[in-house]
Amino acid sequence: MKPFVITTETNSDLPIHYLEEHEIGIIPHYYEIEGELYGDGKELSVKEFYDTMRAGKMPTTMASNPAVIHDTFESYIKKGFDILHISFSSALSGGYNNICVGARDLMEEYPEAKILVYDTLNVSIGEGLAIIKAVKLKEEGKTIEEVFDWLKEHRQEFCVRFTVDDLFHLQRGGRLSKTSAVVGTMINIKPILRVDEKGTLVATQKTRGRKKSLVTLVDLMYEAMGHYRDENDPIGVVHGDTKEEAEFVASLIREKLEKKDREIIITPVGPSIGAHSGPGAIGICFMGEIR
Repeated sequence: MKPFVITTETNSDLPIHYLEEHEIGIIPHYYEIEGELYGDGKELSVKEFYDTMRAGKMPTTMASNPAVIHDTFESYIKKGFDILHISFSSALSGGYNNICVGARDLMEEYPEAKILVYDTLNVSIGEGLAIIKAVKLKEEGKTIEEVFDWLKEHRQEFCVRFTVDDLFHLQRGGRLSKTSAVVGTMINIKPILRVDEKGTLVATQKTRGRKKSLVTLVDLMYEAMGHYRDENDPIGVVHGDTKEEAEFVASLIREKLEKKDREIIITPVGPSIGAHSGPGAIGICFMGEIR
């Protein structure tokens, strides 16, 4: 059986130590702030990135570079590996298409190579949980095809619920009208959003007040999990430079599930997504019956 590697992009938001430990290949996505390009070797810290947004500097984001995709994949092919790439939602970025084109071209160049590209139709740790599952299946001895097929079969069971602290970031990204952002801010409205079956962002409901929005996130997670409440799959809590609130949400999750030992991964939202969700965003990513 030919060995294979798992690759993904920087916006899976998995902790760097996990990616390094499991030798996950990374294709960078990029962001630009006031003419400075970041994302491939040159980075801002989490605090520096979100502080630039707090200061009113708005990042722009860019998908993966076709040349980097080619070079990264080719390096694995030359070492004798097949490649399973786990991708950010095709509905939210051109990165998936860039990966598919790169994979096709390389398989024409190297007919013995196999590159399978899995579209998570998901974001952040919603994408990251698919990577964790793929790693687990690979370590159990599953083939690249078996891992790919399992992910496809269970694609709609990777769920995301999140809220933002500043409505104007949703407005700038075209997810909310300016009038709604102004009025919502005045009356302290906090929207709850999810990643839907097509991999796009949709609003599910509105709450009033920050604490209420965080409690509602956990309630919605619990409702959507179904039988996964009794499983031991990890849960991700992501945050836009608001770790204390993320830890509060994690405590609510453990209390709600009555499982103090449930693994909860707390990690910042990276720039590719944080540029659109803004400082203070909080999300929960989990396995569930209702995406």
